[in-house]
Amino acid sequence: MAVRNPESVKLAALAVLLAWLVLPGIAQAQQNGIPMPNVPPSAAAAVAPPDQEVVPGAAPSTPNTAAQAPSSFGNSMAASGVNDYVLGVGDKLQITVFGEDDLSGEFQVSSTGTISMPLVGEIPAAGQTTTYVQAAIVSRLANGYMKDPHVSLQVSSYRPFFIVGEVMKPGSYTYVNGMTVINAVALAGGYTYRADKDGIKLKHGGPQGQEQGVEETTPVLPGDVVTIPERFF
Repeated sequence: MAVRNPESVKLAALAVLLAWLVLPGIAQAQQNGIPMPNVPPSAAAAVAPPDQEVVPGAAPSTPNTAAQAPSSFGNSMAASGVNDYVLGVGDKLQITVFGEDDLSGEFQVSSTGTISMPLVGEIPAAGQTTTYVQAAIVSRLANGYMKDPHVSLQVSSYRPFFIVGEVMKPGSYTYVNGMTVINAVALAGGYTYRADKDGIKLKHGGPQGQEQGVEETTPVLPGDVVTIPERFF
């Protein structure tokens, strides 16, 4: 019987041990479609989190950052639908009752602050939001007139705003979306030579509103009163 070299026996035993430890893992990874790169332990340690144990030859795990990602839900909710338009005398509304042409049309907020519709009657509108008025119409129609009314309400024409004082043509003007103080001044023909551009005042909400100092870039709303004072030097 031939005597084997002790070194050859050790190498053969080591090869069998490595095959027993490594081959099942490689086969499982290949079955799952996972590539098996040779990742040096130093590279794994460079990308692993400080509190994560590095296993030589294993790809580093990616930290779960889902809980850390900021949610935009609150911001989107804050930016949508919260500035519902408040109606006032002179606003015109396009109201559509689906399937009922006789009830649909354009209605103006009267001097008494109401709108008058067939079947529905008088509905308070001045000082109320468009959403409130729409819901009030639906409630009135559902109370003995229609089984499941569907109503659409839009502002077709806004009430005017007013500009007085040191402008060329003071008076009331048709409101346009995105109006600012400087736009209002332009509609009124521009400043007079006596205008105090640093002392502009604006009153929100009609006669009961509170006057405040504003700049040329300040937004103007329907029914606002813009005052351009006179300078004394």
